[in-house]
Amino acid sequence: MEELPAADPAPAPVPVSISAPAPTPGSVPVPVPEPEPVPAPVTVPVAPDSGESVIATSALTKRYRGGQLAVDRLDLAVPAGSVFGFLGPNGSGKTTTIRMLMGLIEPTSGTARVLGRPMPGASRAVLPHVGALIEGPALYGFLSGRDNLMRYDAADPTADPRTRRTRVAAALDRVGLTPAAGKKAKAYSLGMKQRLGLAAALLQPRRLLVLDEPTNGLDPQGMREIRALIREVASEGTTVFLSSHLLDEIEQVCTHAAVMAQGRLIAQGAVAELAAGARGRLVVTTPDVGDAARVLKEQGITDVVVEENRVTGEPPGRELADITAALVAAGVRVRGFGLERASLEDAFVALTGEGFDVAG
Repeated sequence: MEELPAADPAPAPVPVSISAPAPTPGSVPVPVPEPEPVPAPVTVPVAPDSGESVIATSALTKRYRGGQLAVDRLDLAVPAGSVFGFLGPNGSGKTTTIRMLMGLIEPTSGTARVLGRPMPGASRAVLPHVGALIEGPALYGFLSGRDNLMRYDAADPTADPRTRRTRVAAALDRVGLTPAAGKKAKAYSLGMKQRLGLAAALLQPRRLLVLDEPTNGLDPQGMREIRALIREVASEGTTVFLSSHLLDEIEQVCTHAAVMAQGRLIAQGAVAELAAGARGRLVVTTPDVGDAARVLKEQGITDVVVEENRVTGEPPGRELADITAALVAAGVRVRGFGLERASLEDAFVALTGEGFDVAG
């Protein structure tokens, strides 16, 4: 593990080398309601990547004035080298957690360690090794995209000014903004601003990249490009911590994930192991969807859903051969039959009893 310089006992405020500085006036975190009881956290056993946690929290808690609990006793472990999905509906405490990890707000209680050092106390030592995009990028609208990145780079005390233009050009190219580099940021679309914020986070090689809803405002093609970029960054050895409310996004790019609900951790582990803990769906492919649905219900199959050329339902607690025989006996032309692999959505619903956005 790379040796970090020793943190001062009480460091003075310094410029933070992340793409979203402390919130501007008025961007006060919105308190969340006192959470209802949720299931106890489930941790799926995962073989360690290197024995090192890039992010580790213990009983991390944030309670706002008035007693509203935003994050409740969070125990999180992010393995080195992982693409870690921080998953939960809007308002589940994800952004509040990230802001505590980055030293932007103080926790009420508990501890957080990033790159092996306590936060926010070691911010001066840790943040030069972290790139982040939090709550959207803070941009100067009257400056071009290129000049915004020049400003960001100049604020980084570790950046070599002699290679600044080269780094800025490379970052713009990496996120597909070279053609719009000279355009003023106020004329950028939301998706372009997200790309520019990501470029700012990638100006320097980082040990940790923290992204809060990085595909917000992007069209489907833009989402695919950002996901490919995340995979590329991870392949270079950077640990990526990705917050999202999109289940599909987490499942496509992440190796590990944590599920949040109402400020509490519900589960964490390898994505494949989380999904494996849930039961898949019974799927019948047939042109006779009406008859197939009727037979499945007669056979005690619940949650039957009819689609264009297939019918799905909850897996039965009996032999699948009996279901097949009943379909054939009823004259249903079965083109395909079996259990579909459980998805992260299935796992989330099984853990929390609810669902949320899965598009991406």
